[in-house]
Amino acid sequence: MGSSSRQSAKQHELDCQHIHHYISGNAACNNQRLLQIMLQKKFHEFKFIRQTYFALYSQDLHHVLSIAQRNKPFAKAAYLRMSEPQERDAEIMRNSIFGGSLNLNTLIEIICTRSSSDLQCIKQTYRSRYNSDLEQDVHVTVKGGYREILMAVLNSTRYYGCKVDTSRAMCDAKTLYEAVESGKTIDQKTILSLLSQRNSGQLRAILGCFKHLYGHEFSKSIKQSKCGQFGRELRIVIRCMQSPEKFFAKLLRMKSGDARELIIRIVVTRSEIDIKLVSKAFAAKTGISLENFIRREFNSTKDKKNETVVSFLVSMIKG
Repeated sequence: MGSSSRQSAKQHELDCQHIHHYISGNAACNNQRLLQIMLQKKFHEFKFIRQTYFALYSQDLHHVLSIAQRNKPFAKAAYLRMSEPQERDAEIMRNSIFGGSLNLNTLIEIICTRSSSDLQCIKQTYRSRYNSDLEQDVHVTVKGGYREILMAVLNSTRYYGCKVDTSRAMCDAKTLYEAVESGKTIDQKTILSLLSQRNSGQLRAILGCFKHLYGHEFSKSIKQSKCGQFGRELRIVIRCMQSPEKFFAKLLRMKSGDARELIIRIVVTRSEIDIKLVSKAFAAKTGISLENFIRREFNSTKDKKNETVVSFLVSMIKG
C-alpha cells in the first residue's frame, strides 16, 4: 500500500470515529468536523467510509444511520447524503406508496423531476431491492387521472437513450395545442401518448417549443372548464416537469406532513442540481430566505441538537 493510500485509509478511520461519536452520543463528538465530512466528501469516498466503519465497528453505517434518523435530524440528512441516488429514490418511492398513507406529492416529485435514465435505474433498483415492480405498484395504489399521467411518464423511460430532437419537439408542441384547443374537451389520449413516448429531455423541449410558438406555457392552456379534474392533475405534473424549482418551493411553503423531513429531503436531493433556484423561487413567493425558514423550523424549541443539521442544510444551500 502506497503512502497516499495509507494516508487515505487513516483519514477514513478518523472520519468513522467522528461519525461513531455522534451516533453513540459521545461528548467527544466534534460537530464542526462532522459537518466537513458530510459536506466535502464525494459519494465514492462515502463507500470507503462505510467499508472502514464496518471493519472498525462490525456495523453497516448506512443501517446504523437509518435507525438513528428516527430521533436525530442530522442522521436523516447524513443517511440521504450517503445513499446512492437510485437507492435513495427507490426507497423514498417505496415509503411514499406503502409507508402508511399514499404520499402523492412525493411520487410526483421523483417521477417528474428525475431524468428518464435516472428513472430507469430507479425502477431496476426498486425491483432488485423490494422484489416488486414500481410501475405495477404505482398502478395499483394511485387512482384517477394521476395514475394515467404518472404511468405514462414512467413508461417514457423506455425511450431514455434518445437525444433531443428540436424539429420533432416543434411538431409535438403543435400536436399538444390541437389536443387542448381543437375540441370541446381535452384530447387525453394524445397527451398521454406523448408523455409515454418521449423521454424527459424531449418533453421539456416540447414544452419550451409550445411557449415559443404560442406565447404562454402549456399548463396555462389546460383550463379547468374544458379539462376537468384530469386537467388539474395534468397541470400540476406539467408544471413540476417544466419548473421543478417552483414545485419544490411550493412543497416547502405547503409543509405537508413532517416539515423537517421534507426540508431535509429537498435540500439534500437537490443540493447538486437546483437548490439555489429552489431557494430563489421560495424567497420570491414568501419574502423570506430559505435559510431563515430552515432556522425557524428547526429552532422552534430550545433543543440544541438541531444546530448541526441547520448548519449542514444552510451550507448545502449556499454551496
